[in-house]
Amino acid sequence: MARSYRHISEYEKEILELKEQGLTQREIGEKLGITRDQVHDFIKRYNRKKRKLESGIVIKPKGRPRKDGTGLPPSVEQLSKLTQLQYELERKERYIKRLEMENELMKDFLSLTERK
Repeated sequence: MARSYRHISEYEKEILELKEQGLTQREIGEKLGITRDQVHDFIKRYNRKKRKLESGIVIKPKGRPRKDGTGLPPSVEQLSKLTQLQYELERKERYIKRLEMENELMKDFLSLTERK
């Protein structure tokens, strides 16, 4: 069955609904016109992402950072307020850690060049 190109993430809702109905990955793929491997990989990535978000691990977005530097990714906005706060806290801790590392590097550089 020929289909126009759609990113696999656009099938998220449909794949999860069919999976809840008890269809196999091969049956889901045939119904949506994609391969079993694509369905398998999508479910694997979806479950991994869900586990990370539930445990409070920050998922680094791909691509360029947002210009405003604020706002949560859409996947985090759907979660509970507690998980959103954990995400923000983890992001700020990562930023502080990066600044501390930069500070240490600058101190080392200045000490090597015999400056104070």
